[in-house]
Amino acid sequence: MTETPPIVGLFVTCLVDLFRPSVGFAAVDLLERAGCRVVVPEGQTCCGQPAYNSGAREIAASIAQNVLKSFDGFDYVVAPSGSCAAMLKLHLPGLFEDGSASRTHAERLAERTWELMSFLIDVRHFTDLTASHNGSASYHDGCSGLRELGVRDQPRRLLSSIDELELREIDDAEVCCGFGGTFCVKYPSISGAMAERKADAIEAAGASVVLSGEMGCLMNIAGTLSRRGSDIEVRHTAEILAGITDAPAIGAPK
Repeated sequence: MTETPPIVGLFVTCLVDLFRPSVGFAAVDLLERAGCRVVVPEGQTCCGQPAYNSGAREIAASIAQNVLKSFDGFDYVVAPSGSCAAMLKLHLPGLFEDGSASRTHAERLAERTWELMSFLIDVRHFTDLTASHNGSASYHDGCSGLRELGVRDQPRRLLSSIDELELREIDDAEVCCGFGGTFCVKYPSISGAMAERKADAIEAAGASVVLSGEMGCLMNIAGTLSRRGSDIEVRHTAEILAGITDAPAIGAPK
């Protein structure tokens, strides 16, 4: 019997929508090749994470109502971002009172929400990649994906199946890059020092491209490497996995 394709609502994320649409296209490609039917709700907006992290819970709850409406009825909700997926999966329900309809709705959404790499491996058991990349790559673990969702081995398993790609580990790959959402705005000197340490480790790994599943991290790392005059490319993992690398690297001139 042929499996009925699960319907996946793609949570594009603000940073992908505004700064790196190619990541969204790569996510759609990977999900479709993993046997899913993908829908991108037009009414989706922010997950509410910036407001939530700043303590503005009422604003975050208001934003969350639109998330609940936009992603109602899908078999799964998938985001190419550990922090956004963690917001939906772990923090959204807590914005509403116990026993309320919104709380129940948010809990149901949380049960169906996955980070992209985790979904491909843990749910769809997908490793049938056709892309190739002649070069070396390092992988940076975003804090939310790693610590809140346990996303570590999944992207590495997927990357190891790419023909001609040599994966070089970064020392302390799990250490924060200094972005941390609003952290980098509140504590720029600390954030900058952390970013420089991360750039040191990336350069020491000697790979030609550094990857991650978190656009905030990638933009922070790209900016730091660019200011140092580094020629290391910065890309989202989904772009390499899908073979969508025509666009300039993140932070590179158009």
